[in-house]
Amino acid sequence: METRPYVPWELMHDFMKDAFKAYGVPETDAEICTDVLLESDRRGIESHGVNRLKPIYLDRIDKGTLLPVTKLEIIKDTPTTCVIDAHDGSGMVASHKMMEILIEKAKKFGMAGGSVKNSTHYGIAGYWTGMAAKEGLVGITGTNARPAVAPTFGVENMMGTNPLTFSLPTDEEFPFCLDCATSAVQRGKIEYYARSGKPTPEGMVIGEDGSTLTDSAYILTALTQGKAALAPLGGTGDENCGYKGYGYSVVVEMLSAALNAAPFMKALSGTDEEGKPKMYSLSHFFFVVNPEFFCGLEEFKKTAGDICRALRASKKAPGCDRIYTAGEKEYLAWLERKDKGVPVSESVQKELVEIRDRFSLPYRFPFEK
Repeated sequence: METRPYVPWELMHDFMKDAFKAYGVPETDAEICTDVLLESDRRGIESHGVNRLKPIYLDRIDKGTLLPVTKLEIIKDTPTTCVIDAHDGSGMVASHKMMEILIEKAKKFGMAGGSVKNSTHYGIAGYWTGMAAKEGLVGITGTNARPAVAPTFGVENMMGTNPLTFSLPTDEEFPFCLDCATSAVQRGKIEYYARSGKPTPEGMVIGEDGSTLTDSAYILTALTQGKAALAPLGGTGDENCGYKGYGYSVVVEMLSAALNAAPFMKALSGTDEEGKPKMYSLSHFFFVVNPEFFCGLEEFKKTAGDICRALRASKKAPGCDRIYTAGEKEYLAWLERKDKGVPVSESVQKELVEIRDRFSLPYRFPFEK
C-alpha cells in the first residue's frame, strides 16, 4: 500500500517546468523535458521521473555538463535518414525533434532512421518509441550511456546500461512497449533503492573481486570510482546467459556511437583524467517503421493485439493469477495514479523544496504542513 504523499499532476507539471526555466531552459524545451519526466512517473517508472529532476538534469546544468539552451544542428538529411548534433544540450529536446522528423519521413516513405550525437541523457527511451506508436508506427531506439556494465567474465564497468526499446501499436488501449536496459539493473533503479533505504538484489552488481554487492548507496559511489560494475542482463558468466545481455549491450553501443563516429564506453564517463566534470557526449539512434507499407495498419494492430491476448490467456504457473505483456503494467500504473498524482519520497520532497526556495518559485506542496 502506498504511504508516500501525492503531488497533483498539474502542480508537479507547473513546478517542474518553472524549475527548468529558472535554470535557463527555454519555455518550449522546458515543456518537453517536464513531460518526459512526468511520463515516466505516469508509467510507474520512478527511476526516471521526478526522482531524477535534480541529480541528473538540474545539477548537471549547475556543473556545466548539460547546457540549458539546446542548439540543434541537422548535419545530414536525406528522404529517409537524419543526423543531428545536439551540441551538449538536452537529449530530450534533441530526441523530440528527431522523432518529429522521422515520423514525417516514415509516413511518406515507409521507414526512417536517425541518430543524435554530442547529446545528454534522454529520459525514458519508451517516450520516443511511444511518439511513433501514437501515430500508428513502430518505434525503435537505443542510447549509450556512462560506463557502468561489465562484459561477461569481466568486472570492469565498460558499457552503459544501453536500453534497446520498441513500441508497437495494437488494437488495445495501450501499445506494446518493451523499454528496458541491457543490464540486469539500471543505475536509476539503484538510485531509487538508495533513496528508499533498500538494498540492491543480489547478483545484479559485481565488485572488483567478483563478489556480489547489495549496499545501494555504496554501489552508486563505487560505480563512479570504477570499483563496481552492473551485470549484463542475465547476470554474470554463462550459466544464467549473461552473454546475451552483454551482446545486446554492445549492439546498442555500436549503433549509438558508430552511426555517429562518436565517442564510446570509457569516453562517456562525464569526467576527465583529473576527475573534473566534462561533457558526456552521448549518442542515440532511432528507427521508425510504417505498417501501412506492409500489411496495413489495422491488420498490424489486430495481429499485435491478438498476440498479446494469446500470451495473457496462456497457462499460468502455480500461484500466479496473471500474465502481462510489455506496456500493460505501465498502463495499469497510470490508471492507478491518474487521479492521485505523483508519489514522492521524503528525499525527493526535500529536493523539491530546495529548488523552490533557491529561486523563490511560488509553490506550496501538499506534503508541507
